[in-house]
Amino acid sequence: MAAVPRPPLDEIIAGFDRALRTLTGVDTASRPIPGAALPEAALDDAERAHAAGLMRVNHAGEVCAQALYSAQALVARDPAIKAQFAKAAREETDHLAWTSMRLRELDSRPSLANPLWYTGSFAIGLLAGVAGERRNLGFVVETERQVEEHLAGHLDTLPEADAKSRAVVETMRADEARHGAEAYEAGAVPLPWLARRAMRACADVMRAVAYRL
Repeated sequence: MAAVPRPPLDEIIAGFDRALRTLTGVDTASRPIPGAALPEAALDDAERAHAAGLMRVNHAGEVCAQALYSAQALVARDPAIKAQFAKAAREETDHLAWTSMRLRELDSRPSLANPLWYTGSFAIGLLAGVAGERRNLGFVVETERQVEEHLAGHLDTLPEADAKSRAVVETMRADEARHGAEAYEAGAVPLPWLARRAMRACADVMRAVAYRL
């Protein structure tokens, strides 16, 4: 395996800035939040708490996405792949801002464990990156496949009346599917079964904790 080049100092500084912006919630969306014009649903306490829990999971997932893409881009060798990761990260920033806004509308908050999710995901992203470009892309494909799957599950369990949350999740799901398809077309190779299972296990832990904490 070829040695991974040391990232330039400006990329490292930009990575720290991105981490701080992600964890402090100062990022803004470049696209309007889906469903902004829809009326707020009259949810009972249980429905509101469940919707907030799911949106907190989605927000934590977007914190993870920022860390993963930052780390993967940092060690990527191919400038085209770096650019692809940067473009996907910008769209994931929209998701981060949208879910943060939706949590506020539901009178809730992000996961208290977000620093842990970011740190762990950044480490995983570095490992994916040093495995080689095609494995790096394969990691994106599998990540986005699993995210698309869990977003579909959220659409099944979100309160039917909560059209605003549903609009956010549906748009996120379409974006994630596109990111995975773009990574596949760029030359991704499938990950080993054990790696896919480990990714799912980590994601299950994050979802279970972020829903409540």
